[in-house]
Amino acid sequence: MMETMRKFALWCCSLCLTGVLYAQGNDPVVMKINGNDVPRSEFEYNFNKNNGENVVDKKTVDEYVDLFVNYKLKVEAALDARYDTLSSFKKEFGTYRDQQIRPYFVSVSAEEKELKRYYDGMKASIGPDGLIHPAHIMILVAQKATPEEQAKAKERIDSIYTALQQGADFATLAKQCSADKGSAARGGDLGGWFAKGQTMKEFEDVAFSLNKGEMSKPFQSPMGYHIVLMKDRKQLESYEELKPQLQRFLESRGLKERVASMAIDSLVKGSAGKLTEEDVIEQKVRELCAKDESLKYLIQEYHDGLLLYEISTRKVWDKAAKDTVGLEAYFKAHKSKYKWDEPRYRGVVYHCKDKGLVKDVRKLLKSVDEAQWIDTLRASFNQDSVKQIRVEKNLFKKGDNAFVDHLVFKEKKEPKPSEYYPYTAVYGKKLRKPKDWTDVRGEVVSDYQAACEAEFVHRLRETYKVEIYKEVLNTVNKH
Repeated sequence: MMETMRKFALWCCSLCLTGVLYAQGNDPVVMKINGNDVPRSEFEYNFNKNNGENVVDKKTVDEYVDLFVNYKLKVEAALDARYDTLSSFKKEFGTYRDQQIRPYFVSVSAEEKELKRYYDGMKASIGPDGLIHPAHIMILVAQKATPEEQAKAKERIDSIYTALQQGADFATLAKQCSADKGSAARGGDLGGWFAKGQTMKEFEDVAFSLNKGEMSKPFQSPMGYHIVLMKDRKQLESYEELKPQLQRFLESRGLKERVASMAIDSLVKGSAGKLTEEDVIEQKVRELCAKDESLKYLIQEYHDGLLLYEISTRKVWDKAAKDTVGLEAYFKAHKSKYKWDEPRYRGVVYHCKDKGLVKDVRKLLKSVDEAQWIDTLRASFNQDSVKQIRVEKNLFKKGDNAFVDHLVFKEKKEPKPSEYYPYTAVYGKKLRKPKDWTDVRGEVVSDYQAACEAEFVHRLRETYKVEIYKEVLNTVNKH
């Protein structure tokens, strides 16, 4: 399985890179990356997709070349690192590929056959008695009811039946008297069509004996006493009438996927053990990609995109984000570019239960490193169930915290203290510009990643040979 996926991934790339879809004259090579031909059609596909109507920062062909080359170089490096053999890659790529390819195994005739099979099964299950749409009035009788309770229930249902025979409205009495509150709210209507086998036998025996508009005498079931009014009954509609509903229903339950699986299984069995499911899908990919350039490049785009993400994560994004030494060095080397429009306050806001704690907290904070502030305060003041203080640590700017605004930035409006923590103070430093890379963490990480990215691309340019054929490039979207 692993080797098959490896061959497919390499084949998919080579198919797209060698231009087998067209003769060389119709799809000339626009560039070579690490010795692999990139046909003009592939470059055009990527260029046009990334420069559509909704793209704000559109590029010219010449401007896009460097971006495309860098992209292809990263894919080459990922293939050399064998990231395409990772189980996570193969699983995600295989899932996406199958989503694109499996629908092509679904023929109209096979889908029709499955719909008809479901209809025939439904019709056989319903049987010759068809479907009924009943309403009822029920008087509940508990299973352990005493004879007196049973007699009282029987008397109640009989009185209702007498009222109905004298012209009382069924729906009105159902709302007033029926113990089945769900149907009672609908005037006794049970809310749909029923076939035999869907409710209690005692109920069915009576209900299916009634014609449309006919009302039963009172009868007993394990639930209690009933009177049934047959609102309507019918035979199952024809297949042609129900087909649109059946199709929607079955498609919501994976009809196409099931039909595709059946078709693939049939091909596997028909090969007498020569083909696996993977082989069948791969053959279909090859067949479709040879006919459909858009599908070919769509599959390659996802394949290469996964590799690009994997190598970028490993070589740039995660590596840079976790390199605290590198981040600190980068910040120091570019310190002048990181500025604030207004000061910040790096420290803590602490709210105390008792006034004496304010000095105790400040004294303790002076004795420990900033990185240990929160843990130290928690261990010293909030060990038991009674929390003595509540602390907020941050790099605050105006508007972030009302207490910092008042106590540090000297805003006149004094915030209302908490009833439980009435004494509030701050401890920290007011900064006019960033002192440490963590003060501008997001910006430094982003800039450092960009620098690492540029260095990574530079190494790739030195490692892999790139040849660009300007005369072919000038024909992009002009042939």
